[in-house]
Order: sequence, then structure tokens, then C-alpha cells
Amino acid sequence: MHVKSLIYYEDLEAYKLSQLISTFCLIQALIPPTLHKMFMPLLLLPSLFSTIVLAGGARDRPPAIFVFGDSHVDSGNNNYLLTTLSKANHFPNGIDFKASGGMPTGRFTNGRTMADIIGEEVGQRNYAPPFLDRYTAGAALLNGVNYASGAGGILNKTGALYVSRLGMDVQIDYFNSTRQQLDEFLGKDEARELVQNAIFSITIGANDFLNNYLTFITDFEQPDTYTNGLMIALREQLTRLYYLDARKIVMGNIVPIGCIPYQTSVAPVDETGCAALPNQLATMYNRQLRQLLSELNQILPGSNLLYANLYDLFMDVITNHKSYGFETAVDACCGNGGVHGGMIACGPASSLCGDRSKYVYWDPYHPTEAANLIVAKKLVHGNAADISPKNIQQLL
Repeated sequence: MHVKSLIYYEDLEAYKLSQLISTFCLIQALIPPTLHKMFMPLLLLPSLFSTIVLAGGARDRPPAIFVFGDSHVDSGNNNYLLTTLSKANHFPNGIDFKASGGMPTGRFTNGRTMADIIGEEVGQRNYAPPFLDRYTAGAALLNGVNYASGAGGILNKTGALYVSRLGMDVQIDYFNSTRQQLDEFLGKDEARELVQNAIFSITIGANDFLNNYLTFITDFEQPDTYTNGLMIALREQLTRLYYLDARKIVMGNIVPIGCIPYQTSVAPVDETGCAALPNQLATMYNRQLRQLLSELNQILPGSNLLYANLYDLFMDVITNHKSYGFETAVDACCGNGGVHGGMIACGPASSLCGDRSKYVYWDPYHPTEAANLIVAKKLVHGNAADISPKNIQQLL
């Protein structure tokens, strides 16, 4: 079940005014030029209302947030992909998501994603809506937009096992569409200012290993060769965002993918309790990602690309889970099969834990809201070990 009744507009009155503007613009188009003088007061109304909308909406407005990535931050885009096998618009997903009254929205967790929480921490009153929702238009764009997609990756072929998904290239294509809509809605100068002050949150890369390199859909390459290819693609993608006026980019590295319940249910584990190879691949990628972001900060004037150290943040939660109040960091709260309930994805027939706040992992692949909350707050307020060269609060 998909909840469509959530209000995503930062200022509902501004949205209503934007609809009124559109109506007046339509009326204008129907008035013959010979009658313009007679209807001059009516013709001036759209400009007046636009001033009201922009002045009122911009007052004390927190930065917009544009979210890119995979199922860690998908807010419902995959609900609209008819042939995808990667969906979370069913119970018990969203059971603790207060904004929907506990109904599923397409988020792959029991509550809020990291992107949701970051939005709250920087003052957003509503969550960035999924791009594919038909209501994501007009004033709704001013709060930001979510383009993330379950099974999406840096490479276009990543996630092919799930049939339909939005890869990073497609997500940027969709942002380009949003960018043009903002120009039309705000005017080019105001739109550029909104985008350059916005936060671009990117959480992607895990599927490029879990659902590409480590599967039969890709030809064998040496790990460093494959990772170099990811960096080439990502460099082009981040540069493309920059030339679409993105200036404040928070780029997450890959989480400890060898520790997810699916991997620990199907693969041998090492002394850390995690599958060694996936974590080694993630570490290799993360090292190159840090270097790439440093280089781009040097060559793209005015850019602020932050390296969000999701790997170490989640590994700390996993290793020290009891000190954070969790009872287990290996078992899926919602799932079935294998040693840790990590073989079968979360669904209506899955076993469900009693207290989600005591589990690091919601399902075989994704963290709970409780784990997301710890990590997201450290990205906003943490130190250089958590996120560098500055945290999100310092970026504002």
C-alpha cells in the first residue's frame, strides 16, 4: 500500500498561490492583445503573486535537499517503476514512520532514512518528495527532491537483476528536469541561488558491488580495475552536477556491506563477524572515493564536496552496538532464512521483531531508523573522522 496523502510542501499557502499564478497565466494567454489595456490589472496579478510567494517562501527557509542514491535513501521512487523487483511499498516497511501513520511509503526501513533525518536536522519541516510522484512539481520543488532508487548504482548495468531501477545517470537526468522547472517557476537567478545553496546528498555505490561485481551479470575484472571504472563514472557524474549548479555535495562512502545479515547468512565470516571480501572491496572503493573528492574540490571552483564516512560510522555502531542500546547487530528485525534472518527480504509474511529500536538492521540489507538516526546526526554535527573536510552544519 502506498500513502499519497503526505504533505511535502514547505509552505502550503505558497503552493496554493502558485496554482493561482498558473491559472492567471492561462487566463492571460486567452486574452486577445487588443484587450490587454482593458485587462491590465489582471495581467499584473501573476507578477504580484510571484513576489508574494517568493518573499514569503524564502523567509527563514532552510536549504533545499536533493537526494540521490539507492535503497538506503529511496523515499518511494521505486513505487512508480512497474517492473522493478525492488520495492518496499508493503507492510511492515514504514511501521514506525510517523509522517505516514505507520503506513509504507516505499522506504526500505521501518522509519526514517538517513536523508530524512538530515533534512530534519537542518530545519526542513517536510521530507524531499520522490521525483516520480506526480505531485512533485511547482512549490513542492523548493524543499528539494528525492531521486534515489532501490537497486540503483553508479554504473547503468548495476541492479539489472531487479529489472527496473534508476541509476545515477538517470537520476541526474531527472535533476536536470527539476533544474529547468525551477528556472521556470522562480526565474533563472533565484533558481540558481536556491540550487547553489542546497545540499546534495548522495548515497550510492553498494549495489555496484553487491548487485553487479559480486554477481554473474558482470565479466570478471580485477577489483582495482573495476573500482577505477567506478571512479571514472562518478567523476563525470559529480562534475555534471556541478555544472548544473550543485555546490554543496555530501558524498557517502560505502557502508560495511560484508556485515549486512544477507552476507553473514550466506558467506563465511571473519573475526569481526562480517564477510571479509565485500568489506575489502568497500574499503578499496572508499579510499579512492576520498581521493576523488579531494581532487574535485581543487579543480571545481566554489565546490564543497564532503566525504561522509558511513563505513566507519556504521562499523562503530555494529562493533559497539550494546553501548548504543542495541541488543543485536547481526540479526534482521524483519526477514527469514539463514542464520540471521537474512535470506528472504522483508515482507508481510516475514518474522518481525518486537522492538525495532534494539536492532541495528531492519531487514537483510538496510539499517533500522534507530541506526540511521545515530549516523545521520554525526554527519550533521560530527568531527573530521565522521565527515570531512567539514560537517553538514558547517556547510550551511
